[in-house]
Amino acid sequence: QVQLVESGGGMVQAGGSLRLSCAASGFTSENYCMAWFRQAPGKERERVAAISTRDVTNYANSVKGRCTISRDNAKNLIFLQMNGMNPEDTAIYYCARHRGWGRCTAGPSEFSVWGRGTQVTVSS
Repeated sequence: QVQLVESGGGMVQAGGSLRLSCAASGFTSENYCMAWFRQAPGKERERVAAISTRDVTNYANSVKGRCTISRDNAKNLIFLQMNGMNPEDTAIYYCARHRGWGRCTAGPSEFSVWGRGTQVTVSS
């Protein structure tokens, strides 16, 4: 069964850090573009970071310089390290697998497998 399970969310003060993890099962994640998205209340889901099959990374302007996406292929894990967090980072964070064709930097419609999300709350 193809599945993504996120963990590592929680509450953090402004300026703090969190490391989110995504455990993939039922497929080999290194063969796919993988991404982290987030959705805040009342807002559209936005791509935070993506990592291609060649480990080329791409970040939203709002997190560039503060976040790092990475993989542990041996463990089939994908990570999102977030530093210097601010209240605007508060959202549910989702791990997603690209459908396999198209651009790794595409929006949510090109990602076909999603986790249930993990809540991240940043207090000021």
